[in-house]
Amino acid sequence: MILKEIGIIKSPYKGKERSQNEKSLSRQIMLLEIKDEFFEGLENLIEGQFIVVIYWADRAQRNLLKVVPPGKIIESGVFATRSQNRPNPLSINVVKILAIEKNKIIVTGLDALDNSPLLDIKPYYALLDEAVEVIEM
Repeated sequence: MILKEIGIIKSPYKGKERSQNEKSLSRQIMLLEIKDEFFEGLENLIEGQFIVVIYWADRAQRNLLKVVPPGKIIESGVFATRSQNRPNPLSINVVKILAIEKNKIIVTGLDALDNSPLLDIKPYYALLDEAVEVIEM
């Protein structure tokens, strides 16, 4: 498996002191800095649009299979949580684009640490991205 870093995230969160584990708690403004080779891929992104940001939580612990989620006292398996500490620390947030300045996207709603590797950006579509209840026939 080969992943390409398309950019880097600039964040006010410098280390593990970040307590914003839920995207709804993060009101900080952050910057997605896209590498020049991927600049063309930003065409038709617009201010005010919501996007899905996928990044690598490079400072997460990869050997944990159980964690205590924020606000909880009972341990859960990592696959039942949003913890960044997991075997493959991929993190996903839906964020709002505040501005686009060339290869820089200014967003809010992200909970990344500073200099986290940015892996992908996708448009958020409520009809596709919201959970749908499956009715058995």
